Amino acid sequence: MPQKKLNILHVNKFHYMFGGAEAVYFNTANLMESHGHKSLFFAMHHPQNRQCETSRYFVSHVDVRKPMGLLSQARTAARLLYSFEAKKHISDLLDEFPADIAHLHNIYHEISPSILHELRRRKVPIVMTLHDYKLVCASRLLMVDRKACKACHGGRYFHAAMARCIWSPEKSMAKNVLGTLEMYLHHGVMDIYDAVNVFIAPSLFLKNEIERMGFKKDLVYLPHFIDADIIENGLDGEVTPEESIVYFGRLSGEKGLLTLFEAAKRIGPGVKVKIIGDGDMRKLLEETARREGISNVIFLGYLKGAALYREIKKSLFAVLPSEAYENLPVSILEAFALGKPVIGPKTGGIPELIKDNETGLTFERGNAEDLGQKITILLENLPLLTRLGENAKRLVKTELGPERHYMRLMGIYENAVCRTGMDAV
Repeated sequence: MPQKKLNILHVNKFHYMFGGAEAVYFNTANLMESHGHKSLFFAMHHPQNRQCETSRYFVSHVDVRKPMGLLSQARTAARLLYSFEAKKHISDLLDEFPADIAHLHNIYHEISPSILHELRRRKVPIVMTLHDYKLVCASRLLMVDRKACKACHGGRYFHAAMARCIWSPEKSMAKNVLGTLEMYLHHGVMDIYDAVNVFIAPSLFLKNEIERMGFKKDLVYLPHFIDADIIENGLDGEVTPEESIVYFGRLSGEKGLLTLFEAAKRIGPGVKVKIIGDGDMRKLLEETARREGISNVIFLGYLKGAALYREIKKSLFAVLPSEAYENLPVSILEAFALGKPVIGPKTGGIPELIKDNETGLTFERGNAEDLGQKITILLENLPLLTRLGENAKRLVKTELGPERHYMRLMGIYENAVCRTGMDAV
């Protein structure tokens, strides 16, 4: 493997722990630094951002999810379609900190793909990890009203505006039309993502689905990684097991938490169901649990690091009831790293991690009765629970560890560099 140490520009719209994409963004940067490479960052300003030396070049903060006045809507629309601010700021950053390669994650909306033009002008090789289906689906989920949807296949993005499938609190037609225009501009008119040398698909499901939807650019499969030793070492002492199961992640509509609540009614009050995280559905979920008397559901709010890992370690197992076509959830890897099996739906990339009766159990998406039965199976079979947890931990240590990921990622970087005609890394 080449020994040249690289200046790597990591780009993501959030520079704080918001979700799985941010975990991958930070973990990748840490991994490269552990091998002597230098990490540079480009993102959006936010009060929760981690400190870094390039933060003065970040783009201004905007919350595209909240309601806005007409003037703010117009400014945000222009930024979503093509942010001249982001293009100028990344140019200024690169003047001071030249990069050997750029590794992009979620750049849609808050940053926009305008930065691709500047990176290509400077002949910076570009790799982009895909965390959802945004490059072929305006809503990014391949779903409408909790049902599978591939109406935008082959670039027929007008279906998004017709179905109003692009999420907004008020089901805004304006936001759906804008999101549709974004897709036509970036993919049809500009073909702006052609500047990316190599795309990374963390799950085979994502790779296969977006290729079926008409995506024809260079796409390679590389699953996420997790360092189980770092997670275990960060637990800060002994952890006392308890009769609980745990969900951790965003509290949003596509995560299937109402299905988990229905299942919780079926397992009785003796087993705690801990809900860790925050999001736009938290108030509704708390009201639902209170109204329906689901006394075993406990909301712990947002936790991270050792506090989160202690709660996972204390639990018997984790549940991810998502109704979306998940890519390759980092939350499953974190549970596996702590020796906990996971129950999840038979959809998206989830079955690539949760193998029935090997590393966990799967259930039919949205089926509370099936989920309740799978929860009961693990609660009543301690030997099975133990075996699944051991298998899960072995999987992440042997197949999804940092060193294997590093070697494969360096190969992808090498491929991207060769495509630009630059010197080998």
